[in-house]
Amino acid sequence: MARHIYSCPLRWSDMDAFGHVNNAVFISYLEEARIDFMFRLAPGDGSPSFSGGSVVARHEIDYKRPLVHRHEPVTVESWVTKISAASLTIAYEIKDEDQVYVRASTVVVPYDLEAARPRRITAEERSYLMEYMVEDADGTEGTGRADEKDALAA
Repeated sequence: MARHIYSCPLRWSDMDAFGHVNNAVFISYLEEARIDFMFRLAPGDGSPSFSGGSVVARHEIDYKRPLVHRHEPVTVESWVTKISAASLTIAYEIKDEDQVYVRASTVVVPYDLEAARPRRITAEERSYLMEYMVEDADGTEGTGRADEKDALAA
């Protein structure tokens, strides 16, 4: 299984009154990594994959330890845990080499901006996402929760 690696800089404004990255800022870090994964690295030269838009249907975040400001970026690793007809689940770890600060997941729904409605995942998108798909220890696809079924299904 491949993981997408994103190097995310920390900004002084990310800190809260306690001197560590504010919990809400971690969502921005996840967004930066997700956009880098889905759009900048989309398959094909000039491919329209993922370019039509997407919406976040769900975030789930487990804060493991505080992250304090420093000049070195933090690493955000992303991979796919579930692909359905009209949604996908991306898992993340925000980490350094020796420790994890956050584990999270996001359910993303591809969206047709012109039609103002969700759309199905294309074959090209599915092929790209499968490169980052993880399997559970029992051999079944994904680690997505049962209540994440086809969010906003088309």
